[in-house]
Amino acid sequence: MNVPPSPQLESLGHLLSAARAEVAKVIIGQEDVIDLCLVAVFTGNHVLLEGVPGIAKTLLVRSLAQTLSTDFSRIQFTPDLMPADITGTNIFNLHKNEFFLSKGPVFTTFLLADEVNRAPAKTQSALLQAMQERTVTIDRDTYSLSPDFTVFATQNPLEFEGTYPLPEAQKDRFMLKIVMHPPNREAELLLARRTIGADSPEASLARRDIQPVIGTGDLVEARSRLNTVLIREEIVAYIVDIVRKTRSHESVLVGAGPRGTQALLLASRAIAALRGRDFVTPDDVKFVTFPCLGHRIVLRPEFEVEGVMVSEVVEKIVNEVTVPR
Repeated sequence: MNVPPSPQLESLGHLLSAARAEVAKVIIGQEDVIDLCLVAVFTGNHVLLEGVPGIAKTLLVRSLAQTLSTDFSRIQFTPDLMPADITGTNIFNLHKNEFFLSKGPVFTTFLLADEVNRAPAKTQSALLQAMQERTVTIDRDTYSLSPDFTVFATQNPLEFEGTYPLPEAQKDRFMLKIVMHPPNREAELLLARRTIGADSPEASLARRDIQPVIGTGDLVEARSRLNTVLIREEIVAYIVDIVRKTRSHESVLVGAGPRGTQALLLASRAIAALRGRDFVTPDDVKFVTFPCLGHRIVLRPEFEVEGVMVSEVVEKIVNEVTVPR
């Protein structure tokens, strides 16, 4: 990929806005989803994407990779997928009389783990070390992955036959769970018109209409700019109170742990930068609360039977915690 030198952007907000605009050339009607994906990428974390087939999950990740000048790989998780199919393996070369490493698809920057819950736990766990430590162990040898390594794992919310639910420990490694809903009528009408023309999203991506907004290898440096976003002590306490409330709410069996607090802090800071501010507000915190905490909360069985949704519980918790002035 021919990438120009890193542009001297005025702020992280400018960079994030430019990335959002490029991805939106291909992904139509998913503005909040794009923002949340950028939040995860620019804080060095991973994403659990949930949506019905055909809603552009793969297209979204490919567009992000092109926008941010990163490599992209995709794994289709199936019940017969083995850990070595993800990490790679050592293969013996008869001609050279030595082993060589055949790297798996995990050796990339953006990895799309498609239908991650279709693989058994042993295979899912092969991804866990890569997500947490950005390293892979193959035959007792440890290999480093890209410092920008990011997993976008997808789940189908409707089809559960033949799936293996993700363990709570693995779900906790995802900073955000992002639910992709179908676009509204206006956005879908625009998509339909573009599909029958020369500017379909797939064609635009293939033609590389998306322009990179950052040079290869500069993502780590861009992330460091998040440290300039101010988050007041009152906002920090507000975030801590929200997370702690998830552990004591009457309908919650298991609440969010300290990693949820860290996720909410980082995501709030990133969304503030995306909105062009160098300080965090309570509205920033509210916007990312459910994506950060929803997948970390387990409801009590009696409330699940009554049809109570995690999203409803999170909304009640946020409303019950005093907003700082």
